[in-house]
Amino acid sequence: MNVMLIGGGGREHAMGWKLRQSPRLTNLLSIPGNPGLAQLGAVFPDIDPTDVEAICDLAIANAIDLVVVGPEAPLAAGLIDALDAAGIRAFGPTRDAARLESSKAFSKDIMQRAGIATAKAATFTDADEAAAYLAQATPPYVVKADGLAAGKGVLVTEGLLAAQGWARSCIAGHFGPAGETVVVEEFLDGREVSVFMLCDGVKAIGLEPARDYKRLLDGARGPNTGGMGSYSPAIDLPENLVETTINDVALPVLRVMEQDGIVFKGFLYVGLMLTADGPKVVEFNCRLGDPETQVVLPRLEEDFLTLIDQAIDGNLPTEPLTWSKDACVNVVLAAPGYPESPETGYPVRGLESIEDAIIFHAGTTLTTDGVVTGGGRVVNVVGTGPTVEAARGVAYRAIDKIRFTGKQNRTDIATN
Repeated sequence: MNVMLIGGGGREHAMGWKLRQSPRLTNLLSIPGNPGLAQLGAVFPDIDPTDVEAICDLAIANAIDLVVVGPEAPLAAGLIDALDAAGIRAFGPTRDAARLESSKAFSKDIMQRAGIATAKAATFTDADEAAAYLAQATPPYVVKADGLAAGKGVLVTEGLLAAQGWARSCIAGHFGPAGETVVVEEFLDGREVSVFMLCDGVKAIGLEPARDYKRLLDGARGPNTGGMGSYSPAIDLPENLVETTINDVALPVLRVMEQDGIVFKGFLYVGLMLTADGPKVVEFNCRLGDPETQVVLPRLEEDFLTLIDQAIDGNLPTEPLTWSKDACVNVVLAAPGYPESPETGYPVRGLESIEDAIIFHAGTTLTTDGVVTGGGRVVNVVGTGPTVEAARGVAYRAIDKIRFTGKQNRTDIATN
């Protein structure tokens, strides 16, 4: 099969790496790709992953049999709809189905109708009404821009004026159309965990959970980031968490969407808060997590391409998937200035010396002088081993061999 992969981060490099292991794969093309994906097949760095027309034209020109979408923006742009209309087989939710992620108001409505345990919420398009509602609410206040805002559309604060100001700013256009509607939510206290699955419109099959680390600095200090590391298998989770999430969350959501004439086929990421009253859904994403994918897929002992094919056909297996007993630990190496203002263009040295760890490129660029930093999260260093501790040792020994100006990484990944 000729497969096209949409995306260019560490998650997509891990997806491409796993797809390449399938004996059914003939060629892999990536848009825009990265230097790591370029080692697996052709990349097209000049094509915008939300340029629906260009992607359809390229898929036809290259006789693509299957398109797999990694990030959320192309889904919200209607890429799956356009590929379907062009007769090109594709995996991911349609624009309507992807509103589970691209519209928090839509997501809340689906959850409420499906009877899902989640935070109480109210939706506003009028800043004065939002401010009045917040004045009657109990802190901490949670205010979210309704649409996609590159991970920056959420404010959690103890300050009423800050919350009201944030709501006004969103509705006034700070995030463009994404913030014209705001959702004010009840604050959920607890421990956060994510459950990933593949959905075929009717059924869902779970992937192994992973724990990730959002704060920049050791000890969960510093600013929030896209993720500084992860490990799998995750420990100290509630018993049967994946199975319970499928039965109590995913399947009811799929049924309600089907009643609305919306078939959800794709990856589903359920963000849960483990509260004193039990797990509650914080959000849905229509994609795999980053940096969690980088530790989940190396443990999957199944043909990833075949699973995607089965999901498109509405024929996912009913038996649990097979997983390696080995552990994986992913440590992110970030650029100086990340997450606020990452500095790019610094040469990355030592990648060629890594033998026992897996390197997934994220924010890198290939120049005539070699690989340089090209984004905030530069590379993912993944160690594997019979235990989490052993895998952690592999990852950190490899990190010591990789050098670039201002390199940042946490030293406590997989220790708590």
